Amino acid sequence: MPPQTSGSTAPGPEPPLASYTSIAHVARVYDYLLGGKDNFAADREAAEQAMRINPDIVSTARANRAFGIRTTSYLVSQAGIRQFLDIGTGMPTNNNIHEVAQSIAPGSRIVYVDHDPIVSTHARALLTSAPEGVTDYIEADLREPEKILSEAARALDFSRPVAIMLIAILHLILDRDDPYDLVSQLVNAVAPGSYVVISHAASDIDNGAMISMTNRLNELMAQQSVPRTYREVACFFAGLDLLEPGLVRVPEWRPASVSDSAARAQMWGAVGRKA
Repeated sequence: MPPQTSGSTAPGPEPPLASYTSIAHVARVYDYLLGGKDNFAADREAAEQAMRINPDIVSTARANRAFGIRTTSYLVSQAGIRQFLDIGTGMPTNNNIHEVAQSIAPGSRIVYVDHDPIVSTHARALLTSAPEGVTDYIEADLREPEKILSEAARALDFSRPVAIMLIAILHLILDRDDPYDLVSQLVNAVAPGSYVVISHAASDIDNGAMISMTNRLNELMAQQSVPRTYREVACFFAGLDLLEPGLVRVPEWRPASVSDSAARAQMWGAVGRKA
């Protein structure tokens, strides 16, 4: 497959972006929590309300971001992974997955997936590949696994191991959409030796603040979210071999230091391997 860059396929018609700016969107709220500038007044107001209810949401967002960087670095440098399917990309920022992966192995291939047209616009402009590798972008929803897999095959070789990155996305999939089946479909499509990385909002860590915050954000944002318990998150890894230290709070997954592991964070995270 020849190298390609983000946006290698011409996007189809999109609804007017102005219609998306008056309602908070999770990707842009998250961008604001991380100190980014790709957000609108509605996103900033939702984020500020979230922080008043649950001040630990900022440290949680940062810890989650660091978890994504550490897991990517591990998968490239220690597990030999050279292909990534990142679903729920969010706004581009520093140390995106392709930057981390390609800084270690320049030939790494990354496909980003998100369904927000504003994220899409930024991603196609900013998520460009190293010359030796590939970075592609798909506008799709996690609830469309067949579409994702079909379009990702432009850049990824599914006969070889792939890392499926589900960073802070599964709590946006309600039970009625069967998130466990969606993960299963993705896992079934990848080769043995592939990995699944998941971080997920926790309903059983500081649960009062988390639940109150979630209820308020569900009133303000287009997307609804559902934090889940340790046991419920563990079920996403059914049939996979969990890497040490297993399912833990995201700052506790192979932290760089003891102080890093103590960061306040209300998300569970783990890495599983398909045998």
